[in-house]
Amino acid sequence: MLYFIEQCLNGIQLGMLLFLLAAGLTLIFGIMDLVNLAHGSLYMIGAYFAATFAAWTGSFVAGAALALVATLLVGMALEVLTIRKLYGRDHLDHVLGTFGLILFFNDAVRWIWGPAGMTLPLPSEMLTAVQVLPGVYYPAYRLVIIVATLVVAFLLYILVMRTRVGMLIRAGASNREMVGALGVNIKLLYTLVFGLGAALAGFAGLMQAPILTVQIGMGENILILAFVVIIIGGIGSIRGAFVAAIIVGLIDTIGRAFLPDLMRTFVSYSAGSSAGPALSSMIIYLLMAVVLVFRPEGLFPAARR
Repeated sequence: MLYFIEQCLNGIQLGMLLFLLAAGLTLIFGIMDLVNLAHGSLYMIGAYFAATFAAWTGSFVAGAALALVATLLVGMALEVLTIRKLYGRDHLDHVLGTFGLILFFNDAVRWIWGPAGMTLPLPSEMLTAVQVLPGVYYPAYRLVIIVATLVVAFLLYILVMRTRVGMLIRAGASNREMVGALGVNIKLLYTLVFGLGAALAGFAGLMQAPILTVQIGMGENILILAFVVIIIGGIGSIRGAFVAAIIVGLIDTIGRAFLPDLMRTFVSYSAGSSAGPALSSMIIYLLMAVVLVFRPEGLFPAARR
């Protein structure tokens, strides 16, 4: 039972990271109607920035803060220099253009930081375990990820749903020309939205950096799960991304923890070890297929917010 609780917490923590990545992706996709395959590259850039700035300053918190600002600026510059030229074109052009950006960022990172990976050490106070339930201890840093993401989710909800900027963002998503005719600088608004999405991706990358090795291409695999999250939750829906991210995180983590043992009761040890994680991934895509059949707009469509 204690192991099950621990795996549930791991699933929620994975879900929190997926939400950070998917929230930026669903903002850009749902509001700007832009398929951004390079979103995973911004996740990677955030991790590299955090590892670099933390080494320079000697502080994990200062490195993370500087990395967040740097990723925001990179995202805004990227929108002005390249992404802006893709507006009004079909999604195939978006895919081709942003796929080229993936290649650019991978080569740029290799040129700047080299082909070897980097590590981001945690401060000693985050290396401890916290008792969350009687007899259940959980790593402090993973709890930091959960709490920090909940704070970000709340602030993002307030920004989008309760502020004038959020009202303009939602209005721009519905009718860009009309909002522009009312005197709103729609180009600046889109630049800010893309920068916000980049900062969220960078935040996910820097929070994941101490757990995994920072390396080239680290954002490409998790980007697929982020797309699954926004399809299940509903494109453009922050609430949908939050709920779907937790569901996907729990299925992936619990499946990988328990399905191998279950499969070994029916097949050989090696076959069960490999089939368990694969079956866990299949369940996620099966869930996405079921959602698409019965609720094509996702569990929480943006139009119903």
